[in-house]
Amino acid sequence: MRKITNEELGRPTPEEFARSRKMAVRVVLDNVRSAQNVGAFFRTGDAFAVERIELCGITAVPPSREIHKTALGADQTVSWGHWESTAACVEALHGEGYRVLAVEQVEGAVMLDDFAPESDAKYALVFGNEVDGVDQQVVDLCDGALEIPQAGTKHSINVAVSGGVVLWQFFCQIYAKRYLCRAENPKN
Repeated sequence: MRKITNEELGRPTPEEFARSRKMAVRVVLDNVRSAQNVGAFFRTGDAFAVERIELCGITAVPPSREIHKTALGADQTVSWGHWESTAACVEALHGEGYRVLAVEQVEGAVMLDDFAPESDAKYALVFGNEVDGVDQQVVDLCDGALEIPQAGTKHSINVAVSGGVVLWQFFCQIYAKRYLCRAENPKN
């Protein structure tokens, strides 16, 4: 086996990425304390072509050395905005027609592997604070919740890792089917 070089991967330039189709998914970070976790969301958001990241409350915002270090430049390719209040962000997203889902362990949450996103819907996924999760006031505003199945003894997964797991699932079920498959077979 030979490692593939960056040039061989054929990744788009930042300008090409800015013009490319994005997955109809926004990430909402509810008071995420760690700038490194925020940077990881930018990098994951770039990899899976999320539409935008909404940074709420105390969540760090670019420019930030810690965000940039983890994001490896994705903080400059993924669109983002800042909100003083996560609740205000969620209400605005509802107004734009997004289905807002908390990624949280709550009564009535749907296990991620049982969830089938609607291909024509727009989603906003709310990820919470590293200690307290998604604030209850924000959970109350959401249209539903997703939970990541777990088999271990701990009750949670790092927020940035959770983002990778959930966004991968959405990418496979929405973006890859809608855009990548059509690119290979334009008749679909």
